[in-house]
Amino acid sequence: MPEGAAVRDETGRTYVAGTVDLDSLKLSALQTAVAMAVASGAKSLEAAAVVTEAAEAAPQDRAAVRDLGGPATPVLVAGPDGTVRATVTAG
Repeated sequence: MPEGAAVRDETGRTYVAGTVDLDSLKLSALQTAVAMAVASGAKSLEAAAVVTEAAEAAPQDRAAVRDLGGPATPVLVAGPDGTVRATVTAG
């Protein structure tokens, strides 16, 4: 399912990404945004957000945010219309 996501690192930089769906590589938008932050040298995350049709952030997405930002990192989940449906922690 196509999604969009963003994460903000400890210095205020924001990384925006979409779903990667290749034959050899599949990443959700949030996993891709976290990977972009790591590749750019981020040491932590302040927050994450995902726009999705799903009712909640997938466990593997929350795990990726937790790995870099810690269990208290907020994850905002919004619908395709931009309405925030939930704010949870990565924990």
